[in-house]
Formats: sequence, structure tokens, C-alpha cells
Amino acid sequence: MVSLGVAETTGVVKNRMDLFDPYFENNRKGWWQKAEVYRFRKDLIDIMFGNEDVHSYAEIVKMLLASEGKKTGITIVEKPIVRTKFKRLQETGMEAENYFILHFDKEERFQGGLLTDARIYGDGYDFQVDVQDHSYLAEVKEIRKPKGRIRLTANEFEKAKEFQSDFILSLVTNLDDIPKIVLIDNPLKHFEFKKNIIKNEIIEYRSLEDFY
Repeated sequence: MVSLGVAETTGVVKNRMDLFDPYFENNRKGWWQKAEVYRFRKDLIDIMFGNEDVHSYAEIVKMLLASEGKKTGITIVEKPIVRTKFKRLQETGMEAENYFILHFDKEERFQGGLLTDARIYGDGYDFQVDVQDHSYLAEVKEIRKPKGRIRLTANEFEKAKEFQSDFILSLVTNLDDIPKIVLIDNPLKHFEFKKNIIKNEIIEYRSLEDFY
């Protein structure tokens, strides 16, 4: 890891290894006091790749390193679904969304709330949170550092405009270290967004004959 430039020193590698100690039976306690802080990372790995064997998981790690420009040799992943999961993990905010699912009810505004996953519908928000008789729309965005900028899709922007204070921009910040949830209601009122038009080329293939 040090020779690849992933970690600065062997001590950093050891510290990362110690993070696994609370989850497996051994004689070391490791960083037991931080077990819950970092649990979301283990949960995400379990959800995405928990059924993979050692060989497949090693290839997943190689894919991750290759995506960051590290040379690790030829990567061969036999299962297409593994490549698909890895691609989705890279392209979307799954890490932040998973953290939000696990910790949303620790936020005062959402305490005692019922979470409904709306991501599959693609309607401008990720989750609906029902607190007693009130419904909030939560759109989760990840920021890997303590602060940073985010983008809203046209659909998300329109939902924020429509629901105003009931639209909660849910930032999961500092994902590279110890994450923190920051809730911003009515984000269009508090922050300025600049419209950016992106033209996408849509390619499709149509059959030249009828199917049975």
C-alpha cells in the first residue's frame, strides 16, 4: 500500500487494519472506541460485496486502486454483477446514502421518523421521512471533505422549489474521515445555485424485425 502511494506510512496501514478488530474475534481490541463511528463503512461493504469470496474481493480492491491510477496488474472479475456494483458505487452517493439510512433518526428533526426509500423512482429526492403527521423529502448529497460544493439535478431543484421548508438537503460531510450529517431546509432560500445546461447524446438501438 505504501509503495503504491495509497498510504503514506506503514503506521497508517496498521491503523486501518486495527479498525477491523472490533468486528472479528481476536485478542486485540483495536480502536474499539471508534467501532460505531466507522461501522457505516463495514455495512456498505457488506451490502455491496458481502457475498463475494476472497478472490473476488481482492479483484474489487484492485479495481478501486486502478480507478485511482494505481498499477496493480491485470484485473479480472468473472461476475458481471460485481463490475456493475463497483461502477454504481463509484458513480453515485451510495456511501453517503447508506450513512444517512443508519443515522438519520439521530438528527433532532427526524427523531422518531419513518424512512421510506424513494431512490428507485428518480423523482427528485432520495427519501421521505414521516415524523408524526408531517412528511419531509430528504435529498442526500455527499461531501468527502469537511466542506464543499454540491449539484442539484433539474428534478431535485424543482422539488426544492415546490416543497420549500419540507425539502431537506441532507449533506453527509467529511466522508473521508468521521462523517457528519448537516440538514438544510429550503436550500434555495439559503444558497445560490447557477443553472448549467448539459447536452447529452442519447444512443439507442432498434430492432429491424418483429419479435415473437
